[in-house]
Amino acid sequence: MGAWSVDPFGNDDAADWAYELEEADSHSPIEEAIDAVLSSGEDYLEAPQACVAIAAIEVLARLAGHSGEKTSHTEAVDKWVASVQLKPPVELIDKAQAAIARILAENSELAELWQDSDDHDAWQASMDDLQARVGA
Repeated sequence: MGAWSVDPFGNDDAADWAYELEEADSHSPIEEAIDAVLSSGEDYLEAPQACVAIAAIEVLARLAGHSGEKTSHTEAVDKWVASVQLKPPVELIDKAQAAIARILAENSELAELWQDSDDHDAWQASMDDLQARVGA
């Protein structure tokens, strides 16, 4: 998984996606990441897709003014959020909520990986916090 933290940007996939976000001037990369999770339906959801969607949802929360912890891992994202000043549409927030539910459900590799780790409770708390902030 390449994770060093339970935070939304605490893994390689999210960090790589954050660099791609720097070039965007719309919600498109965020929506694409969320749609990738939702399009998995009942099929097995791979961890990289889930990690990127979690990062995208964190960006949505920040765009809505509900930032999580700011760390060295979020500097580029925080700079992008400040520069674009986009408002997240309600429909995208609804999709984000559905994506979090899908990531936490069965047939999710990321949920399985965290369940098998000593940091499962911390990751679950991080997901609960994200879900509350994106829905606020």
